[in-house]
Amino acid sequence: MEQQKKEEEVIELGTFLDDYVKHSTFYVNSLSFPEMESLSALCDTFLPSNDVVSSSAAADDSIAKFFLSSASMAGTPQRIGGLISQRLKHPKKWLIRVVLWMLSTRVGTFILCGLLSISTHFPFFLKFSQIHLHKREKILHSWSLSFFSLLRMLFKTVKLLCLLVFFSQVDEKGENLAWKAMDYPGPDPEFKKEQEAALKLVKNNEEEKEKLFGPLYKGLIDMNLPRDITANSLRLSGFPVFTYRPKINNPSLVIKCDAVVVGSGSGGGVVAGVLAKAGYKVVVIEKGNYFARSNLSLLEGPSMDQMYLSAGLMATDDMGVVVLAGSTVGGGSTINWSASIRTPQHVTDEWSNAYGLEIFDSKLYKEALDVVCEKMGVQSEINEEGFNNAILRKGCEELGYNVNTIPRNSSSDHYCGWCCLGCKDGKKKGTCETWLLDLVNSGNGLILPNCEAIKVLHKRRRRGNRRVASGVAFAFGKEVCVVQSKVTIVACGALSTPPLLKRSGLKNSNIGKHLHLHPVTMAWGYFPDDQPLAWPEKHKKSYQGGIMTAMSLVNSDKSYGAVIQTPSLHPGMFASLMPWVSCVDMKMKRGRFSRTAHIFALARDKGSGKVNSPNSISYQMEAPDEENLQKGLEKVLRILAAAGAEEIGTHHSKGRSLNVKKASYKEFDKFVKRESSRSLRDLSTQICSAHQMGSCRMGIDPRNSVVNEMGETWEVEGLFIADTSVFPTALGVNPMVTVQAIAYCTAQSVLQLLKRKKFC
Repeated sequence: MEQQKKEEEVIELGTFLDDYVKHSTFYVNSLSFPEMESLSALCDTFLPSNDVVSSSAAADDSIAKFFLSSASMAGTPQRIGGLISQRLKHPKKWLIRVVLWMLSTRVGTFILCGLLSISTHFPFFLKFSQIHLHKREKILHSWSLSFFSLLRMLFKTVKLLCLLVFFSQVDEKGENLAWKAMDYPGPDPEFKKEQEAALKLVKNNEEEKEKLFGPLYKGLIDMNLPRDITANSLRLSGFPVFTYRPKINNPSLVIKCDAVVVGSGSGGGVVAGVLAKAGYKVVVIEKGNYFARSNLSLLEGPSMDQMYLSAGLMATDDMGVVVLAGSTVGGGSTINWSASIRTPQHVTDEWSNAYGLEIFDSKLYKEALDVVCEKMGVQSEINEEGFNNAILRKGCEELGYNVNTIPRNSSSDHYCGWCCLGCKDGKKKGTCETWLLDLVNSGNGLILPNCEAIKVLHKRRRRGNRRVASGVAFAFGKEVCVVQSKVTIVACGALSTPPLLKRSGLKNSNIGKHLHLHPVTMAWGYFPDDQPLAWPEKHKKSYQGGIMTAMSLVNSDKSYGAVIQTPSLHPGMFASLMPWVSCVDMKMKRGRFSRTAHIFALARDKGSGKVNSPNSISYQMEAPDEENLQKGLEKVLRILAAAGAEEIGTHHSKGRSLNVKKASYKEFDKFVKRESSRSLRDLSTQICSAHQMGSCRMGIDPRNSVVNEMGETWEVEGLFIADTSVFPTALGVNPMVTVQAIAYCTAQSVLQLLKRKKFC
């Protein structure tokens, strides 16, 4: 009865929660008045109110309204102030505040802006906010191409924050004033109807409850409930629990289990599911929250804040690479783009032969690839190809380039461009729909969302010097609890696993090193729909359809080339990545969002970086990586033109573009070669990364690796790592299948250890 009452209360709450409160997060702005004065001026330079629109635009009220709007009118500076104050953790954040303060002074403005800040009238030297808009535009554009890297960093940072926030923020109605002008509906229009229909059926139907709340709702423990309720829930689930009075350095709750898994993504989810199904008691600790289908908003801004590491604002220390990583139950598998590519043969050969890792040439690894692909329902059928992928495929076919269909962990009719914000119907088989479901259905596992691991516990063996893992201390809110376990599996991802190991006292010098990012650079093509025979068809939009279904290879090097694929870009990311050369040009190009295709080149990088801390990443792309990306970018521009683009361009700060229909072949060829040969290592072109790997790599020698072939750390017995950080090198393709296969093999090693412990 109590359980039924609790579920009915949850349903009632979900039905009547105000959308604005439910889906929006506001952070307290602690910037000073002078800082906010400068920030507002910067935002209104990127996004001012313009009364000059084209004749065609003037006929459309939504476009006219968009041109007349400004960042300040939408409250964007206040939102950015809150992000800087509370959410942004970049190590150079202090520099932003110093610059904002300097721009609020006449001397500081002159130092940063030069002669453009001088007036012919007293007092001659102006603050940034006092400079005319036309001159402020010139100043920002000069920063983007400045000889000084700090000014280029400043431009990239403010541009990213301003445009990402403006184009993804929502008002009390869940709307954005630019979306109509961009021909963007916000969340999937069908999704709200499905939610409302499901709510009506959910009360007394278990199957409908699963559809609405997601298949994991029975296995989640809310640690923020009163302590006695939480402890009772854990005991009822079969987990021994001991409670203590909260004291300094003492846990208030101790949970005992066979295995604790930190992280629930493609690595941790697999290990947890395998162990629980084998009969062992497993606790999964997850830093992020659980967003079942009923709690998804499919709104870009709130979803990134809630489901991405650092709200999607993670970047390398020099702002050279913007990094996207999942931070929610299911990890990256919840918000990724469905690509399910097996480990390439040349990679397994390299890892097996050059690195001496026999596991990758073993029968077990081949079995693991088959098992995880079957579990995820990986298949290559497509009922209908979306806008970006149709363009990629057609362009390749016109030019005679190779083009392959990408296998996906979703059904052939999965035509959803919002999956980067969570899967609305569960057709994308991430770990929440597969391995974690095994964990919950087994009755042997629990998931603790919103809990952050702060330290792996380990103790010295009675004999010998090697230490033994004994559990994990984790925090939720201001409380600290402990999970005591026989084995510990860390699967926080390549960015978060190294800091956890260092906090836990591990000394291996390789922890955090050898980080690979799969650097990505993009090009765009505009396909107008104002012609009777427009292609792609008029009803197709850039944000719709399967995110990744087509792929081409750049065969500059069999082992270290590049691949050509398509991204998922909703208004905020689209606007922040596209070049900015002036406010009018910006609004014109953002207004063409729904018919602008993006295709990218991704390099298997030889260059590497280092995870210095939870918020600090250093990375250096090597010359061969840059060359591979440049070759890929040239190919992308030619693909877009061959597919019928009217206008093409890249993301370089100069913002050059070419009207393909009006250009001669000589002009076209010159443009493509010039734009694809520009430097990618000088902060003038935005580089992105959605794959991070190698920061705790696997090897056969503790002098150059962190874990052995079984996934166990060299330093601590019973401590395993099961995420992309164990990759010996960069992979070169989307890593989901590979990390799941490695995690499956690691799970078999953990099972063997648990069996030995059972009989000891």
